[in-house]
Order: sequence, then C-alpha cells, then structure tokens
Amino acid sequence: MSAPLTKDTDADGPGRLDFTPGGAAAPFARRVLRQARFEATIALRNGEQLLLTLLLPALVLVALTRVTSLDLGAGDRPALALGGVLALAVVSTAFTGQAIATGFDRRNGVLRLLATSPLGRGGLLAGKVLAVLALVLVQVLVLGALAGALGWSPSGRLLLAVPAVLLGVAAFTALGLLLAGTVRAEGTLAAANFVWVLLLAGGGLVLPSPLAPVSDALPSAALGTALREALGAGTLALGPLLVLALWALAGGLACARWFRWE
Repeated sequence: MSAPLTKDTDADGPGRLDFTPGGAAAPFARRVLRQARFEATIALRNGEQLLLTLLLPALVLVALTRVTSLDLGAGDRPALALGGVLALAVVSTAFTGQAIATGFDRRNGVLRLLATSPLGRGGLLAGKVLAVLALVLVQVLVLGALAGALGWSPSGRLLLAVPAVLLGVAAFTALGLLLAGTVRAEGTLAAANFVWVLLLAGGGLVLPSPLAPVSDALPSAALGTALREALGAGTLALGPLLVLALWALAGGLACARWFRWE
C-alpha cells in the first residue's frame, strides 16, 4: 500500500502534496524552517517591506557618512554610521515589519489557522523569529557592502556586534508581536510606523540621543549604542546589552500573557 498523501502549505507552494509515512506530520524542525523560509520569502517579495528594511536604511547610511555636520561620536565615521543604521535595520524588520505582517495575519484569521495546524503556536513563533534573523542577515550583508563602498573597512569588530544584533532581534520581535497581538491591524499599522519615525528621530538608534541618560533605558538607544561601540570602538557595551536582554525578557513575558491569536 502506498504512503498517504498530506497537504503541505510551505514555501514550495500552497497545496503542494508531500509523502509522509503513515500520514504523520513532518518533524518539528522541518516545519519551523519551512515556515521561516516562507515568511522571509514573502517579505523579500514585498515592495513596501523592502523600502522599509533596505532602501531607507541605505539612504540613511549614505547621509550619515557624507553629512559631516551630524555628530556620530568619536571614532571612524563609516563604522559609527553603519552601527546606527544596522540598529535601524533591526528595528525596521523585527518590530515594524513583523508587527504589521502579524497584525494583518491575525485580522485575516491566518494566525488562528496556523496555530491549530501541525506547526502549532510554538512552531509559528519560532518560524517568525528565524525569518527575522534571516532578513537581518540579508540587511547586514547589503548594508555592510554599501558601507564598504563608502569607506568602511570590515574587520573582526563585526563579530562584536553579533550579541547586540541577536538581543535586538529578540527584544524588538517580542515588542512587535505584543503590539500585533493586542491592537487591531489598522492601529498596529499606524502605531508601528509612528514608533519607527520617533525612534529614528530621537530614540538613539542612528545618532546618540540628546535625552541621555533617560533614553538609555530604551531598547532603541541600547541597541544603537551597543552597535556603535562594537563597530566604532571595538568594545562590548555591557550596560546596553543588559538593557536589551531585560526588554527581550519583559516583551516575551508580556506576549505570553496578553497576545491574542484572533
């Protein structure tokens, strides 16, 4: 007797038939990776997402590098500019992009359907986080190449930025999901874009915040500072990293408590 057919709606295409022994679901890791690939592919094909996650950060990078009247702090200007723009890129993808996409998925019932599928709630959330990490990796490569063309010299300091990027992704993904899971889709769209503008203007992302030390408690200022110090000075900013870790923990706990799937 031939093995039963099961429907698989992953990145290979909706409605694709997949042979699984006894009709069992694919292994959990495989399901999560397929969901992550699907979400990352959709984001890369979305013009508005590309504008938010790649084009605008690239324009900001060029402006920060060329406009010397902007004070980035002491150190190599292209490196400091790249640090601030990578912080902006993380927020664009992990918070703004994820909040908007999840908010409309929730409104349209997609979250509810996927949560009751073999993927499950945990698999869906894990897939979203992996998709964000994949998109951030693309941003690092593209923006790093652009910074190199503007005078930045890649070095081992890039490895020092990894903890800040990972903690930033964790914190802002949690905050984005919290917003998407508690506010209506239209409200999420407005709030996510408004917060993005505020953080760009004065949240300490691309430029040192004039509101320090008050702003130092914000995840945006912590991420911007940690990345600028890693790329500009070659040091680990332990204080900002701790702030990011606390925001990631608080955001995760808040999601577990208040996130609504429909």
